[in-house]
Amino acid sequence: MPTDTDADIVELLTSGNLTPVGRIVDSSNGALLCSVGDADDPVLAIHKPEASERPLWDFPDGTLVARERAAYLVSDAGGFDVVPPTVLRDGPLGQGSVQLWVGPVEGVQEPLVDVTPADAVREGWVVVLEGETPAGRPVVVSHSPEPALRTVAVLDAVLNNSDRKGGHLLRDGPVVRGCDHGVSLGVEPKLRTVLWGWAGQEVPQEDLTRLGTLLVALENGLATELEALLTRTEVRALAERTASLLRTGRHPLPQPGWPAIPWPAL
Repeated sequence: MPTDTDADIVELLTSGNLTPVGRIVDSSNGALLCSVGDADDPVLAIHKPEASERPLWDFPDGTLVARERAAYLVSDAGGFDVVPPTVLRDGPLGQGSVQLWVGPVEGVQEPLVDVTPADAVREGWVVVLEGETPAGRPVVVSHSPEPALRTVAVLDAVLNNSDRKGGHLLRDGPVVRGCDHGVSLGVEPKLRTVLWGWAGQEVPQEDLTRLGTLLVALENGLATELEALLTRTEVRALAERTASLLRTGRHPLPQPGWPAIPWPAL
């Protein structure tokens, strides 16, 4: 599949045979690992059924799977290349999202965020939180400083992502992919992430260009497409966040009154 474009993958995820392979046991919403397409050369995907969603007081409108699809559309339109191709369709458990699986099925994914003793932080990594184990030993949360991860941080600010854990970050060749965006795109500021290493710093020009591209897309049809997935107020808030980031040119800072880092961090 390395030569397939996102459009090819979206077509496959939309129309290919969806066959359950196993359940994601630590998923809170009944996610299934599925194979898609030709049985001799299948593509793996994650199916999250709408019927398994648990009501959330702070996301009362629409569905979480619709937010997964909306996050992909935003990432794609801006050229962020962060959210794997994601569609909405019928699956084994009814209507839901289907997202391309990224990374190995077995084994350990290379970490981009880590929790370590204070004296074991990887060279060049950025510390974002200091704490203690239940036994009183100091530990820190740190993340890689690489540009591809910084692009994820910019997109998370646009999406108002309220649950960016380290385990949601996956290396995919030259880019870093992010998954699990069901609690994104709300109106009230709720950015909660492990990627605070660039807080207050200038956004790199490459990411400013992506923000500009996204803003143009929103003004030329993307906003209308998103209104089928989100409320109009949420789409307006998305455009305002994008314009604000482009205007200030700086990564946001944690906001008072809302936990800045999800826990567990990974």
